[in-house]
Amino acid sequence: MERNLKPIRMWVITCLLFILGQATENDRDFKMCGTWRHGSASQNLKYDLKTGCKEIEISANESTLSIQGSITAKCTQSSSINLESNPLQNQSEFCVFWEPLLDLLIMQVNGKNHTLCRPNGLQGTCCTDLSPGDQKTAAVYGIVNGSIQGDTISYDVMGKYTFRGDTINCKKRFCDEASKKPSGANMIEEVVMKSNERGRVDLPCAQSSVIEMKEGFTGLNFTLPTPRTLASNMIPSVYLPSCLKSMSRSTSKVVCTYYKDKALFQGGSSDAVLLDDIVGLSVENEIIKNLPEPVRIRFHHSPLPTNHSRRCVSWDTRQYIEVNWTYDGCVTVEIHDRETECCCNHLTYFAILVQVEQKATVRHLKALTFITAVGCAVSLVSCLVLFYWLCKRRGKKTQISLVHRGLVVAIFLLCLFFILTGTLANVGNEIVCKITGSLLHYALLSTLCWMAMEVFHTFLLIRKVFNSTLPTWIFYLVGFGLPVLLVGILLLIGDIYGKRSIVPSDDVNNTYHMCWMLQNEKSLLAHYIINVGLLAVVVSSGAVMLFVVVSEIRNRPDWKKIHVAFLSIWGLTCLFGTTWSLGFLDFGPLSEAILFLFCIINSLQGFFLMLRYYALEQMKKKDRSISDGSSSGSSKQHMLQTHEKS
Repeated sequence: MERNLKPIRMWVITCLLFILGQATENDRDFKMCGTWRHGSASQNLKYDLKTGCKEIEISANESTLSIQGSITAKCTQSSSINLESNPLQNQSEFCVFWEPLLDLLIMQVNGKNHTLCRPNGLQGTCCTDLSPGDQKTAAVYGIVNGSIQGDTISYDVMGKYTFRGDTINCKKRFCDEASKKPSGANMIEEVVMKSNERGRVDLPCAQSSVIEMKEGFTGLNFTLPTPRTLASNMIPSVYLPSCLKSMSRSTSKVVCTYYKDKALFQGGSSDAVLLDDIVGLSVENEIIKNLPEPVRIRFHHSPLPTNHSRRCVSWDTRQYIEVNWTYDGCVTVEIHDRETECCCNHLTYFAILVQVEQKATVRHLKALTFITAVGCAVSLVSCLVLFYWLCKRRGKKTQISLVHRGLVVAIFLLCLFFILTGTLANVGNEIVCKITGSLLHYALLSTLCWMAMEVFHTFLLIRKVFNSTLPTWIFYLVGFGLPVLLVGILLLIGDIYGKRSIVPSDDVNNTYHMCWMLQNEKSLLAHYIINVGLLAVVVSSGAVMLFVVVSEIRNRPDWKKIHVAFLSIWGLTCLFGTTWSLGFLDFGPLSEAILFLFCIINSLQGFFLMLRYYALEQMKKKDRSISDGSSSGSSKQHMLQTHEKS
């Protein structure tokens, strides 16, 4: 924590701000300056101030500079101050500063401030808009070069200036002016600091609370002062840690301000909006950052649509000219859909920034989910039947039948875990969902790997006229072992699998949950490298192999029958995974149709494989001569034929 300590009383700092010209000057504040011509004898400052809103008179003669009248809200003062005199100097520069909101009046003579009325809280009704009234000329001694707000009133020697004021609602006007300026929130903070009030400070645009941290401060949890119309369950709460108290000071003041007017905080991202509540925290005369224990601000709000994200943001008050919200230094904790906590290591203004995440939505999600679930259920039954048929042929066991069985098992697992993922995401805990998501990913990778094995085995059949001599365990190692390795690595990396929320674009309030890869940077990187990369290899190699196989067997006699040609091409397409290429075509005017085709075809992939196997078995029974290769005349075509009907 870095602290810029200034061990000076608040009212002295206020005076210095006027000297340096850093005080907020607008049409509420009064600044009258001039040159006082006086004699060489001793001089004094005389003042007589009363409450009311009539007029104020500033006059001067040979030895006295005086100010009197009734413009204050609570201040009543009458006295005389001896001024430092210089026999060689017969004139002095002076200025009168009046800030009605604070009931603050300062007379500055030769650069030295004399506070005639100290800050006495924020005034609801005050006397302002002081305008010139009666003036009285003088011969030798008096005021020359009189000016208001820097504009000269008269170059002549004047013995008296009179100014009349009007009564207004000072707080309301101040809020109206602050809302029109980029630095409006800073203006409010400065005024509250200078007011020297304790406890609650009310403005139409903000409510503040001044808290004193004394020695032995152990932390404080409290609710902010808010408009009385705000429901009690919607009031923000703040926790101030003990490390906020400076060890070098016996007492520190914290100003906590609640803003309901977002007009004071215009700026930031155009595609994001602030929630209504804004909280400002500051310590008197200190810059607080890098706290070892964070300040916690808890906001209450209405539930947000599921395609909206919420993040805590803060504004560095040193950026005085414009509002620039930033995520730095704050951690967002989503307590639940109506409550968000910001844990921040510095003090400034805090709010919740809400941003629409359109990329998280999926069109026709309900229909696509239903279609895919039904297709997976049909494929589950089909895979069981097909696996039984393949195992029943153990007497005719070949390597290609083993590859087929591996693909059937992978598709069965993929359909099974896809059906379970939605249910377990809603009823299971985080660990169960993480395990289910990893198993679903394993089944997907295993399916793609076995499709790649189908392509590779077909390549061996084309290049050789005899069965492959590769050990069968190599195929099982790639089909079942490689996915275990990839998923295991991702589990070791962590933060990859878990509960994933998908928002339908037509009903953003009805979110679909599934156990799958999370939507973060690590998961997206793994998805594109492993899933998309493997899919691209399988689809491209499958398309090439499909073209090669069709070129090799298109002259067979049975291909003259249209239904045989269709079954052969469609069956090989499912085996080689080329139907998954539809996933790369989800764009353009036909994207919706392609999305439905992708879900229908690939969810029914197990059914299509069973149908292909059944149709080819029926043809084999009708025409044994084709399976024997008697009409082929080519041993290579015989092998391809065996592949087609195995």
